[in-house]
Amino acid sequence: MRGIQLSLNQTQKLRLLRALDKLDSLSSKSNSNVSVIVADTISVNYDGGVLKGHGTSELDGEVVATLCGVVERVNKLVYVRALRARYKPETGDIIVGRIVEVSQKRWRIDINANQDAVLMLSSMNMPDKIQRRRTAVDELNMRIIFEENDFMCAEIRNLQHDGTLQLQARSEKYGKLDRGQLLKVPCYLVKRRKQHFHQLDQYVVTLVLGCNGYIWVGELIPEKDAVMEDLPNNTDQASTNTTGGVEKAQAGSATETRKNICRIANAVRVLSTLSFNITMEVIMEVFNLSVSLNLPIDHMLGAELCVSVAEREAERRSTSTKRKV
Repeated sequence: MRGIQLSLNQTQKLRLLRALDKLDSLSSKSNSNVSVIVADTISVNYDGGVLKGHGTSELDGEVVATLCGVVERVNKLVYVRALRARYKPETGDIIVGRIVEVSQKRWRIDINANQDAVLMLSSMNMPDKIQRRRTAVDELNMRIIFEENDFMCAEIRNLQHDGTLQLQARSEKYGKLDRGQLLKVPCYLVKRRKQHFHQLDQYVVTLVLGCNGYIWVGELIPEKDAVMEDLPNNTDQASTNTTGGVEKAQAGSATETRKNICRIANAVRVLSTLSFNITMEVIMEVFNLSVSLNLPIDHMLGAELCVSVAEREAERRSTSTKRKV
């Protein structure tokens, strides 16, 4: 059943199958692109010329697919977009990553791609918020900004010819992520949109949807607690400020805020289980549905909520299709 592994009773299984079949029929009607598997023939117009792109090849005078996915066409270019593939970075993507290594004037970051990304010290917004040249003191204090296993968000700056991926975090919205949960979902479920940062003031929660499949759900901090107000001039001041920053980081969040973080995180997990596109609007629909059903947080990953979400999504798409007609 689409690879969904849930403990379903017979009634829930029938309801889920009915909802998924309805979603498949609606998707096939609205989607003009053709789904193909390996060795399927792709129909093309040879009169205007054809450019064979990624995932295609020529066999006996016909264009065939070498990947399982969806056929995309851009003017004369024909290529196959794989549905389940590893994250392919693009310039301008908002990503969430984990610090793997702190080295000379740079951090190495895991971004769920084929290789780690690099964030240069010169591409980082400094704690004192002053645009200036980086000094030897800044390099000594790099671990005050980020250390191994810290989570952070940044923007992809460019992709070098040798494959090296460079990040930049010069805006105040980028930086270290504290007091929350990191979720990993298939990257194809997170579409590129204009807004990937969301602040839920009523729940005191911030949500970062990374294009790389890493999603951060954490506490909303009105003003980011800087680990230090000004960069220290020597290592003694650095150690003092570091201790103060750790004490601030260890300060716990309110119980209600933690519950909201866990509920929103479980809503993301439900959407990932069903392989639904993950957007802010859909996440909040699942969140509100779990509240209306009076489901405890630890019961959200059960079968009933997944079935209800699938049924509601099928009904929503059916209604929107009828309105268009």
